[in-house]
Amino acid sequence: MLTRKAKYALKALLVLAKRNTDEPVMIGELAKVAGIPKKFLELILLELRNQGILQSRRGKSGGYLLNIAANKISLGEVVRLIDGPLAPVACLSKTAYRRCDDCVEEGTCGVRLALREAYNASWEIMQRTSIADVLVMMEKTDDESGHGAMFYI
Repeated sequence: MLTRKAKYALKALLVLAKRNTDEPVMIGELAKVAGIPKKFLELILLELRNQGILQSRRGKSGGYLLNIAANKISLGEVVRLIDGPLAPVACLSKTAYRRCDDCVEEGTCGVRLALREAYNASWEIMQRTSIADVLVMMEKTDDESGHGAMFYI
């Protein structure tokens, strides 16, 4: 399950990608549009900037904007940066592998085998789905329903 922090990071990136401009968005405006508490958003944006996904500009017309094209930012990358390892058990983690303390035989562990399939499927989808792809999905949903889909993530 996504943490609130990861969900807010994705929402902020979607707002910035939807703007599709070289003009930075001020934190206050971004917080209002995305429905994210400003103080919490500041921490998230700083983390995304430090990871190179965003850039910031200072001054009166400063704020944040994408540093990488929206079609190059995968959901998996963002979630992993914000939440850390995505695997449901440590023995499946690609970045924080650790054998389970109570494991007798990892290769035949039923829990690991069952969760591996679900993890691999969801990870593949998250890696191949970009922020730009989500915007396209949202536009299709908006066209079909007549309602804005912007913040139903």
